[in-house]
Amino acid sequence: MSHTRDLQGGKAFGLLKAQQEDRLDEINKQFLDDPKYSSDEDLLSKLEAFKKKYMEFDLNGNGDIDIMSLKRMLEKLGVPKTHLELKKLIREVSSGSGETFSYSDFLKMMLGKRSAILKIMYCGCLRRLHNSCRRIY
Repeated sequence: MSHTRDLQGGKAFGLLKAQQEDRLDEINKQFLDDPKYSSDEDLLSKLEAFKKKYMEFDLNGNGDIDIMSLKRMLEKLGVPKTHLELKKLIREVSSGSGETFSYSDFLKMMLGKRSAILKIMYCGCLRRLHNSCRRIY
């Protein structure tokens, strides 16, 4: 029997999250090594912030954000969307099936010059949250 099958509950979840983080770190390294993004100011800290946020919403750890994960993400950011709007947002970002988008898709959107609707909403919501926190503290 494998070691991972012996794990239960929190330990198994912790192992899955550590594996997920390792996969995302590999993708971050590819972006750090890509000359296309070499001029991006403070790239490492941006990638770390994007990784943490992505991991928060990739709940099953499969590497892709599906429609329900996106729905939870936008609701948490205070921008709920209809099912049709969510499908459109995913199609705009996805380089694959259009049913999900990957971490690479997410990074290309966030670091790219193109103003994807999801990027605008995501950044706008984060700015509002940041400003709210600054007023509280």
